Amino acid sequence: MVRINSTRLRANNRHPSIVAHYCYLLFVATLGLVFCFYLMLSSQEAKMNSIRMVVNAHSASSIASSGKPFLLYGTAWKKEETARYVAEAIHAGFRFIDTACQPKHYNEAGVGNGWKAAADELGLQRSDLFLQTKYTPYPGQDPNRVPYDHTAPIEEQVKQSLAVSLKNLHTDYLDSLVMHSPLDTVERTMEAWRVMETFVDDGKVHRLGISNCYDYNFYTAIYNQARIKPSVLQNRFYAESNFDTKLRQFCKEKGIWYQSFWTLTGNRQALALPQVKHLAEKKNLTPQTLMYAFMMSLGYATPLDGTTNKAHMLEDVAVMERMQGGEKIFETQDELKEFAAILGMPEL
Repeated sequence: MVRINSTRLRANNRHPSIVAHYCYLLFVATLGLVFCFYLMLSSQEAKMNSIRMVVNAHSASSIASSGKPFLLYGTAWKKEETARYVAEAIHAGFRFIDTACQPKHYNEAGVGNGWKAAADELGLQRSDLFLQTKYTPYPGQDPNRVPYDHTAPIEEQVKQSLAVSLKNLHTDYLDSLVMHSPLDTVERTMEAWRVMETFVDDGKVHRLGISNCYDYNFYTAIYNQARIKPSVLQNRFYAESNFDTKLRQFCKEKGIWYQSFWTLTGNRQALALPQVKHLAEKKNLTPQTLMYAFMMSLGYATPLDGTTNKAHMLEDVAVMERMQGGEKIFETQDELKEFAAILGMPEL
């Protein structure tokens, strides 16, 4: 007679239910992991969609095509800190960047490194940024650090300068190329301009401009002779040039971007006046951001902003975004004219 171990039998009888129990737990745990993974992916996708929406809202190409006002981040005199400041400016919301192929005052390669770093961190594309640089004629260069062969013909100097800029800025095209200053005659200026026009023909440059040109007749002579018209004039904005009254009117009539630099420095005394401070406080601005708002309110003017202060970057971008959102900082033409009178401007 075979004796059956009842304890072992009971254990064997429980074994299938234990296996089933553990299988159920494993199934539930797997299901939970899958659900958590799904939630993580959904969260990441939502985050990416949010980033895409922000990027699209702050893309230079969409801003420029819409005709909305904007600030241009200026990079002169930032030396070895250029890359850091450019990256910080882009993180703050700047999308339009100005520099020059002029080692004397600009670190163009630093601009290239700065925008690339910020773009990688924010998920921006090249087209989300507007890069503008300048060909600087030899008189404006440091003789010991000329970025091209200054003994070569002007045509070759301009070509070499562009090649250096494209390399420095890590790009195969420029949104804008500006002649840093006219040459000594209209004829020699046009010689360089003709070369710059070929860059537009080749798709390497999208628009052309001139800087530091305060002579109305000189500028209009270039405009009239140019096959590809200048669409940028970048000048110092201050009383000594009568605020470029005739040139600004010409820009307004021809749809030329008037880019102002020295916008704050050249008008420091006016911005310190009590009535300006009162008006700024009334509009929840500082005198400095009020000045930028005034320039952008003209409809054809774009101020350069070269601040290195993070808080000021955010303040400046905030007023720009208020205006891009449709807010009229200066509600009437009379208000614009009143502020212009404080500055000493004869006309808007």
